[in-house]
Amino acid sequence: MGRISRFDHIGITVANLDEVTRFFVALGLSVDGRADGLEGEFLETVCGIPDSRTNIVMLKAPDSDVGIELSSFEKPAHGPGQPEAMANELGLRSLAFEVDDLRAAVADLESQGYGLIGGIGEHEEVWAMAYVRGPEGLIVALAQRL
Repeated sequence: MGRISRFDHIGITVANLDEVTRFFVALGLSVDGRADGLEGEFLETVCGIPDSRTNIVMLKAPDSDVGIELSSFEKPAHGPGQPEAMANELGLRSLAFEVDDLRAAVADLESQGYGLIGGIGEHEEVWAMAYVRGPEGLIVALAQRL
């Protein structure tokens, strides 16, 4: 049986590729690559969606080989998703990042119109953590080692 050799990336389908990219770049990720108008046999085979076309942005966090692949389909149109989903709903719950100043990160995101889902919690005086609702309903967990 084949085994996993490394964790490569997480894929997220979005409606507004540029807005979601700006959100993650503001958090400190960098654009590692972009492919516009990707279509053809490879995409159709992998996704199982005939006659599809997508635009992709790859993002990387500092000091990490794990990426985030943002994909926005030109065709067929994307489904509605669940932008108001809470942490107890099935599926990918959140993307988590460690930050050096949680309160500053939250304040910066709030100034851009993205707010806390709950509040800033502390766990055993070791971690402070908060969930922020980003663009298109994405939940981003931000944690600071205390």
